[in-house]
Amino acid sequence: MQISQYPNPEGIAAFIANTDTTPVVMLNLLKFKERADAPDEGMSGMEAYGKYVDEMRKIVEGDGGRIFWTGRVTEMVIGESDVDFDMVALVEYPSRQAFAKIVMDARVQAIGVHRAAGLLGQWLIAMTQT
Repeated sequence: MQISQYPNPEGIAAFIANTDTTPVVMLNLLKFKERADAPDEGMSGMEAYGKYVDEMRKIVEGDGGRIFWTGRVTEMVIGESDVDFDMVALVEYPSRQAFAKIVMDARVQAIGVHRAAGLLGQWLIAMTQT
């Protein structure tokens, strides 16, 4: 199984093309670099990513979303993966369109340097309530 820093073009296009206007929760399974790259040298990958999250939280909440749960991964109880994820985050957006607007925001692009400095890769899974 593969982790990536950024979505593949087909996956993001399909996500945005979905016309469902209900809230969407994004399950973020995150794997950090041991040591961060520039501009956050001297920090752990998790610390650098934390700088991104501190600013991202303000943007998400300002646009009607919420980061409603984060935590460390401690054990894999069922199933197998070749990736030992470090952290999980659940982020709710008012809609897929709101998610797209946020990730394309210039402020998100600006703080993305901290995300890239600390994040080795992730799985991002979109979920809607049944």
